[in-house]
Amino acid sequence: MRLLQKNAQIPQTANVLCKRLHNAGGTFQALVSSKWLSILAAVMLLTASAGQAQKTYSVASPDGKTTINLALSGTPLLSITHGGSTLLEPSALDLQIDSAQDIHWKVSKFTKTSVDQWIHPVVPVKFKNIEDHYNEGTLQFTGGVSLVLRAYNDGVAYRWIITHKGPFKVWKEELHQQYHPKDAAWYALEDRFYSHNERIFKPLEMDSIGPKQLGSLPMVVSEGSTKILFTEADLFDYAGLWLRGDGTGGVNATFPNYPKTLQERGDRDRLVLDREAYVAEGADRKILPWRLWEIEDNDGGLLTSTLVYQLSRSTNEDFSWVKPGKVSWDWWNDNNIYGVDFKAGINTQTYKYYVDFAARYGLTYIILDEGWSPVDNILKVVPDINMEDLVAYANQKNVGVILWVSWLALDHQLNEALDLYSKWGIKGIKVDFMQRDDQLMVNYYQKVAQATAQRHMLVDFHGAYKPTGLDRLYPNALTREGVFGNENMKWFDPKDPRITGPKHNVTLPFTRMAVGPMDYTPGAMLNATKDEWRADNSNPMSKGTRTQQLAMYVVYESPLQMLCDNPTRYYKEPECMDLLSTVPVTWDSTVVLQAKVGDYVALARLAPDGTWYIGAMTDWTPRDLTLNLSFLPQGNWTMDDWQDGVNADRNAQDFKRVQHQSVSSAQTLTVHLAPGGGYVARIRKVN
Repeated sequence: MRLLQKNAQIPQTANVLCKRLHNAGGTFQALVSSKWLSILAAVMLLTASAGQAQKTYSVASPDGKTTINLALSGTPLLSITHGGSTLLEPSALDLQIDSAQDIHWKVSKFTKTSVDQWIHPVVPVKFKNIEDHYNEGTLQFTGGVSLVLRAYNDGVAYRWIITHKGPFKVWKEELHQQYHPKDAAWYALEDRFYSHNERIFKPLEMDSIGPKQLGSLPMVVSEGSTKILFTEADLFDYAGLWLRGDGTGGVNATFPNYPKTLQERGDRDRLVLDREAYVAEGADRKILPWRLWEIEDNDGGLLTSTLVYQLSRSTNEDFSWVKPGKVSWDWWNDNNIYGVDFKAGINTQTYKYYVDFAARYGLTYIILDEGWSPVDNILKVVPDINMEDLVAYANQKNVGVILWVSWLALDHQLNEALDLYSKWGIKGIKVDFMQRDDQLMVNYYQKVAQATAQRHMLVDFHGAYKPTGLDRLYPNALTREGVFGNENMKWFDPKDPRITGPKHNVTLPFTRMAVGPMDYTPGAMLNATKDEWRADNSNPMSKGTRTQQLAMYVVYESPLQMLCDNPTRYYKEPECMDLLSTVPVTWDSTVVLQAKVGDYVALARLAPDGTWYIGAMTDWTPRDLTLNLSFLPQGNWTMDDWQDGVNADRNAQDFKRVQHQSVSSAQTLTVHLAPGGGYVARIRKVN
């Protein structure tokens, strides 16, 4: 078996060698006089001999354009072809469990099936209805392991199923991905597995990513105009997948192994001091997560994919009670309200002020972030807050209350706390600082989602890993962080390279947002140009224009969408609040108008009430974008829009609102975006 495994790498080795020689500019004549000719000949001979015994199993997408292939000659080799080209070179897969000595990668059965159905999400994000059309093949190996291959028109995926009887451990899961060395990638560099996953997606060439460069998912790779997003879906009872490069254009899967020794430090950390030699443990049957590649022929396709959701398990429970909505949030603005006759802070009067603001503008919730209780005792309320009185006041105004909690305190007091919150009438919780995705922590997410669902409460995960489809099984898990969002605009040094502002903002829709809702917390009313921005905890500002912050409510997806700034400031911005009070948080349809990763994005979204919204954003480069209105149904429409002002390049708060413009599906709009700018339009049908 060891010999077969080594020989199985030979086709891949030959490909890499040929690529390196080609990239070096070598010719056949040059090779004749060098030692490389004999090496290449030997490799090609071994490749041919290995190929004679190789058998390939393939599953093609319904449109026949994309194929996922598994070649067996020793260890399995996975490859992906698309449009006649190889996107992923033959790349090694391996799985080692307790019964690994019984797995010789011999296929006992290969079955195929096709599915064409519609998914109707309880909580829509991009679309009210999702077509789920795919072809699937299952290879059953001797030794209690199966491999499922699946192909969609916009991507492919595979997953392992372990049917081994009795308890077992997964000692190793291997996935090597071999791309072209000079392919561009957007890679989320991490320092270690203990992370809140708030990262900049750094543009790198694939061969510049080495073994020391740990990366969290998703990763986006560009092969010419084709974009490939790699991530995982349906992550349950297993460790999350991370990446390390090999310096040649390849990346290897790596995992935070099962925790061996844990130690609690402070009021929110449970650190892993050392780990076991295995990834995860299980018994009788374990379904590993899907490893998926979203494949798009243009950048805009990344904005409309729902593959993570489609690949995740669904629910049969009734979640019709789940209520998405917008939230007035206290922490970002440091409760720094003014113009009132009481002392602003973490107290009942201040939060009633938030309730009044939410009620006036039709916001669904307010949130009490850190400070309403001792962090390590979430059953106790600080003396300045009368929780029962506050919740009763909010209920009278049809506003729900959400409470922030440290995950560690919640783990200690889960049932007692949730029962108490349910008694108070709390609508949901924001759980923070998990910062891990080993098997134990992944299970914690499900435990919290289930416990809150049983009490008809929402949950927003912060300090969280990327979305992997939990919201399909538990639609009450409305959103999560795991994103370098507006909160980071409060404190970083302006020279910190991570504070890229608009450049980062127009990268997120194609990377982090492509795998699920993100709690970026938009809505800053104090906006700054690149040179004027400064860190300020109590009066925070955003980088980029006011209109870019407004556009985020159309571009960024989160069924629980924050208004991060001070209600006092919002009261002074009635033109902005006319948009923020009406823009929805879920969408019936999404249309891409213009898109380029890291440069600009423009989307049209259909609201549940039939109103169309347009959101456009740019990086620090000013742009004129042409937006085609052909997505509009026939008829007469009226449009209000919010544009960057003529002086927005100097004063980022400058914007212009234009109302009651007649538009039709035959028109195109040309909109100007200032540096770091944006554009928003609301288009309503004229009866």
